[in-house]
Amino acid sequence: MTALAGIALLAPALALAAGKPNDDAMLKLATTSGCMTCHHIEPGGKGPEGLPPIGPAWKDVAAKYKGDKTALSKLTQTVLKGSNPYESHWKGKASGLAMPPNAVAIKEADAKQLVGWILQLESK
Repeated sequence: MTALAGIALLAPALALAAGKPNDDAMLKLATTSGCMTCHHIEPGGKGPEGLPPIGPAWKDVAAKYKGDKTALSKLTQTVLKGSNPYESHWKGKASGLAMPPNAVAIKEADAKQLVGWILQLESK
């Protein structure tokens, strides 16, 4: 029974590893969900008035969480519920203090798929 629960928890990650979702589909999901308003894919982009973008670049997110087995679950919840402005860990890389909750803009399954895709991005 415990083994079955473990397999059920790993299934989304295994599916992502086996067949990486199409970049165009993920970018469309990110755009229609409002993610691209605050985030860039590549580091170094500038937001309004030359400031860093509101949210961190997704390749920076992928690099930061590389090897973290809890990242998919943790970041999916951050997308859905938002983040605490007092625990901001993107100083100097993002001008925003916190991510707002996005559960009204994206379904949990879609958020998980998008986060999985982001975590697969590699820096140049």
